[in-house]
Amino acid sequence: MTCPPRVALFCETFHEINGVALTARQLVSYAQRRNYPFLAVHGGIDPGVREQGSVRRVELKRAWLSIGIERDLQYDLFFWRYLGRIRKEVLAFQPDMIHITSPGELGQLGAYLCHSLKIPLVASWHTNFHQFAARRLQKALGFLPGKVTRQAGSWVQLQGLRVQMWFYGMAKVTLAPTVPQAEWLEKRLHRPCFLMTRGVDAELFNPARRTRHDEALHLGFVGRVTPEKGVRLLADVERGLESAGIRDFQIVVVGAGSEIAWLKRRLRHGQFTGVLRGEDLARAYANMDLFAFPSRTDTFGNVIQEAAASGVASVVTNEGGPKHLVIHGETGFVADCDADFVARVVELARAPQRLRVMGAAARKKVEGISWDQAFDQVYCAYEHCRMLARETAPAAEALRAKRQAAARS
Repeated sequence: MTCPPRVALFCETFHEINGVALTARQLVSYAQRRNYPFLAVHGGIDPGVREQGSVRRVELKRAWLSIGIERDLQYDLFFWRYLGRIRKEVLAFQPDMIHITSPGELGQLGAYLCHSLKIPLVASWHTNFHQFAARRLQKALGFLPGKVTRQAGSWVQLQGLRVQMWFYGMAKVTLAPTVPQAEWLEKRLHRPCFLMTRGVDAELFNPARRTRHDEALHLGFVGRVTPEKGVRLLADVERGLESAGIRDFQIVVVGAGSEIAWLKRRLRHGQFTGVLRGEDLARAYANMDLFAFPSRTDTFGNVIQEAAASGVASVVTNEGGPKHLVIHGETGFVADCDADFVARVVELARAPQRLRVMGAAARKKVEGISWDQAFDQVYCAYEHCRMLARETAPAAEALRAKRQAAARS
């Protein structure tokens, strides 16, 4: 790439513990390593501007009136107060495109600036917000009959998807984490969609970090402990293991969220570590015997790759991105339904040797996956966006001139 594109990334989350923030941090590091011109505008609690080689980071603080979405993430109703400041940053940087990661505050500002400044928009799909909204509404309406909550959830999910599709339809190029998701977006939006896969640090997440040597089964979950992650299924898993006569086990929950209290009341074998980072997180993975991830809403599932790099097989659902990261019967299982999820966990709990073989296969599958490879693909998408913008610029300029002439006459 003789002249890399100038990219401005607008991302609501950067320092938090979630897949979007991890990907954003890795993308910034990639641009810095390659000496690519890059502007990152993101939320945070330590506002200011930081220059790191070819990368300029602008961190903006949310107002105290912000609405809490997660334990460490809020939505600022007044974030547009930063419009003038962000516009100055964009005009000074002169990006070839603006890349947004969600329809949140910065996604909205990015889309607006693209429209007003005639800058191409790139949008990456990280989160199924329509499914999140449906799951959380169903939880909030839990006091109503099941049929009512399901109907309400279905309606919200449908309307949420329509809004999300309208928003992403403004992009010239989109990005998605898996091939099926990319094909689906391309078909729905009639826009080119490129892969934005994820890497994994196979040195940090490594079986060598295991410190446990007992015979107990340690079943693990890592992530936000929230309704959309389907974590209540872990209580069914515990009952299934006990019904099978398995008593010597722990269900290790790494993370925080609104479902923690519910799980603590119901899991007799639960172990709750809170949020872990770095080597502490790597040790937690390596000390697991099986990774159980009941989410049906994840678009990818970075935690599946981190568990695999740690030599741990996974049981996942047949919805969302994680099913594409597990080779059924080789590196774990893809469950057809909740009952099958529980049955697969019990099956592997009874076969420790098979668990070890699957864990080794999982490690081998992800050893060659790197963040650099993932972002090489992303920069191909940026280059395609720049090419499309150059092709359409003369036509757009001619149309503007025609309109101006018509207005004068």
